[in-house]
Amino acid sequence: MTIFSDHDSEPGSDQDALHRLPSRFPIFPLSGAILLPGGNLPLNIFEPRYLQMVKDARRRDKVIGMIQPNGGGDTPALYPVGCAGKISNFEATEDGRNLITLTGLCRFEIAEELTVATPYRQVIADFEPWQNDLQPQQAPDSLRPDLVEALRSYFAVHDISVDWGQIERAPLEGLMTSLAMICPFEPSEKQALLETADAPSLGRTLIALLKMGTLTDDSFTARH
Repeated sequence: MTIFSDHDSEPGSDQDALHRLPSRFPIFPLSGAILLPGGNLPLNIFEPRYLQMVKDARRRDKVIGMIQPNGGGDTPALYPVGCAGKISNFEATEDGRNLITLTGLCRFEIAEELTVATPYRQVIADFEPWQNDLQPQQAPDSLRPDLVEALRSYFAVHDISVDWGQIERAPLEGLMTSLAMICPFEPSEKQALLETADAPSLGRTLIALLKMGTLTDDSFTARH
């Protein structure tokens, strides 16, 4: 597993940044996938409706909202909170796919889902509750020992190989963001991480989920 972070590229630093974000944009509902501010999310786009979404977004402001479905069906209900990302990398493959990277800008709440003619869904977003995302986030370094300990147990149980030197060297905020996005938690757990109030809360929630994942697997092994 590669731990990655792009926290050197901050989405904004003042109130004006909030107003520069588009209020209307397409959304990409994807279960088990979250985007956090400052994080990088690689996506393999192959469905025709989402190829059109990427094409249209690149013609406009390059913003796409990542959000998780909260139900089944062709038009599932959505969790109320997602994260807007900007297309920071784009590659068209010979077999017709789009390989893109979304860089997280700011979380949002759905103010309204629009009735549209496009094959993809679009929303009006409310960024106001999450405007602190546009400021640098700091987590107390006292969280690092507990996080690393929980990671060692979790990765051992799940047989995940990592570069521990990279983890030790990584800035704490970027490390937490990357882990929250790439660890194989359940969709509801991913959503809990997405909706944490700040960096310290993200760290504490991440540690709790890692410990729960380890205990769950240990308990299963003990019973069998």
